[in-house]
Amino acid sequence: MRLRHIEVFHAIMQVGTISGAAQVLHISQPAVTKVLQHAELQLGMPLFERVRGKLYPKPEAHRLFVETEKLNRDLQGIRRLAASLKGRAVETVRLVSTPTIAVSVLPAGMTAWRRAFPETRCELATHHTSEIVNVLRLGEADVGLSLQDPRHPGIVAEPIAHGLLTVMAPRGTWTEAECRTPIAADGLSGELIGMADRDPLGEMVLAACEAQGVQPVFRTVVQTYQIARSLVEAGAGTAVLDPFTAASAAANQVQCRQWSPSIPVHLYLLTASHSPLSHGARELANCIGATARACLEPA
Repeated sequence: MRLRHIEVFHAIMQVGTISGAAQVLHISQPAVTKVLQHAELQLGMPLFERVRGKLYPKPEAHRLFVETEKLNRDLQGIRRLAASLKGRAVETVRLVSTPTIAVSVLPAGMTAWRRAFPETRCELATHHTSEIVNVLRLGEADVGLSLQDPRHPGIVAEPIAHGLLTVMAPRGTWTEAECRTPIAADGLSGELIGMADRDPLGEMVLAACEAQGVQPVFRTVVQTYQIARSLVEAGAGTAVLDPFTAASAAANQVQCRQWSPSIPVHLYLLTASHSPLSHGARELANCIGATARACLEPA
């Protein structure tokens, strides 16, 4: 069956009459009749029984309807897309980010971008890095943001900002002089807040501690960097965090020191290798990168 045959067939299956199908498709009744007759001629069998002006689908029609339903939906989607492109519809940028970046960097970056792109639609979502890879490869998002390079053959990871691993503690933990110097694993004290198992940053911290012969004890373990930051702000303990989360903390509630020896943490722009970015998406990435770099600059 040709695409036009499928359209007419589905319209008749839905409304049950030639006249109704003609109204749905915005074509004449003779045109519907002609297309249906041609489809049945190609198939070599009738699809409907004609009874008093109504069409009753035969069993073969029901089976055919099930098999062609997805194709018909796809066809309608293509028609809607073509119409929107013809009408120069507003561009949509679909961005997916890890929760950490969505909270710490994205709001200011989006605000800066929106000044130059007030009419562009932007859809935002949060996922962990592995899921970001999946949605990018499936074409369900245009741009991803993560602190990890997934090292996937179908994903391009472009570093757009970087800082250093940071230790954050409640205000009053260190002297001003101490805050100006890095802190090693053996300098960690008090209640320590750790990250859940298999968290890349958490694993990095544990490896760095073990390399210095230190076995830290984490009695509080959290799933996200934002929770760790909030706990530190509330005075619940000390955490080792990415620099972007640390920079977004309330400055009057926390103190920060760089980890020693220094460990770089990168913010990556993730895209599917087969999908070039639109102008709006590229400018959004530029604004987010500039915001991320600016938030790490000394006050």
